[in-house]
Amino acid sequence: MIMARRYSRKHGKHGSTKPPKRRHQWVVYEREEVEELIKKLAKDGKTDAEIGLILRDQYGVPNVRAIGLRVSRSTSAVVKKEVPDDIYSLIEKAVELHAHMNQHHGDAKAKHGLELLESKIRRLGKYYARKGKLPKNWKYSIEAAKLLVK
Repeated sequence: MIMARRYSRKHGKHGSTKPPKRRHQWVVYEREEVEELIKKLAKDGKTDAEIGLILRDQYGVPNVRAIGLRVSRSTSAVVKKEVPDDIYSLIEKAVELHAHMNQHHGDAKAKHGLELLESKIRRLGKYYARKGKLPKNWKYSIEAAKLLVK
């Protein structure tokens, strides 16, 4: 059975599956070296996704999980973030869309998109509060989001 999309009334399969996680013979870095690279890049202010891209493109490490690491776990030991990366990027989008709505009041499509985006942020916030990555009393508000993004 194929799951339906939440708001678009569409069905369909998602993208292709990743190949099995195995360590390639041509990877020259050991687990400890990759972990040090991740920590160094995290100190430089890179996000988890950027770290994964840099490791893939510049260091030739195609999949960190094949080595037995997780980028987010390694970076959380170095840099303490207020909110996880995925919810932070959604909050950035919401702040930009809110600024757009302040200038263009009649943009109904943008207003609907902002409602959907804020709904997604609230759902994700509840999930992270349950998992302990956010405080139990965490609530989304656009004013707090503007302060967080600045």
